[in-house]
Amino acid sequence: MALPRFGLGTFRLTGQSVIDSVTTGLELGYRAIDTAQIYGNEAEIGEAIAASGVPRDQLYLTTKIWIDNHAPDKLAVSLEESLARLGTDRVDLTLIHWPAPGHAVPLEQTIEALAKAKSAGLTCAIGISNFNIDQTRRAIGVVGEGELATNQIELSPYLQNRKLVAFLESRGIAVTSYMTLAYGKVLKEPVLETIARKHEATVAQVALAWALQRGFAVIPSSTRRENLASNLLAQDLELSHEDMAAIAMLERNGREVNPEGLAPVWDD
Repeated sequence: MALPRFGLGTFRLTGQSVIDSVTTGLELGYRAIDTAQIYGNEAEIGEAIAASGVPRDQLYLTTKIWIDNHAPDKLAVSLEESLARLGTDRVDLTLIHWPAPGHAVPLEQTIEALAKAKSAGLTCAIGISNFNIDQTRRAIGVVGEGELATNQIELSPYLQNRKLVAFLESRGIAVTSYMTLAYGKVLKEPVLETIARKHEATVAQVALAWALQRGFAVIPSSTRRENLASNLLAQDLELSHEDMAAIAMLERNGREVNPEGLAPVWDD
């Protein structure tokens, strides 16, 4: 199955809140769900999926390997534990969550272990998250061209990551945008508000539509049914060339997520 363009993010959602979000999302038509080992919500997501009645083959599940499990003798074992929590025999996509350059395990060993997990049938596709250009090149060097389904990176109108995006596109690696609303900061952006009024849309829809029209996949999250439903409508919003040009001018290197020891040196 190809990487879906629109999915449901679950970062910072735990317990009943993630059960409710996934349950509602599935009712509204979401079929791609993004989680991670470090989110601590895989079991609850599995519970919500099981209760939904949506057939497994209609879903696209993504999880991410945490840095504690980068070692070759830990990666597949940890992924099997994720599968047990999710209540499935495989996920559709597994990502290395952070490159963690200060970590003891060489990147190449981690990527090789991830490829072996795919060969073992634990995941249908593999990819990376928060990798810069050099690290992505190194990952390609291990698995070859065409094997990395995506690089999931922080992208928003305030952080457009043009160098990295151009490189990924040149290598045929899909871009997944997370934090597309910049922790909600873009929702008060006057330029986006003007565009939203013109289209009778919400600012969130405009930001998501911008990412979609750039060719990115998006994974917004929410605990509110009205927001989950509203976000989906971004897929039907067509921004003009003038709109896209105005949003391009909002770049300000507004990075929200940059954990020390996990994040790489970013490409300027």
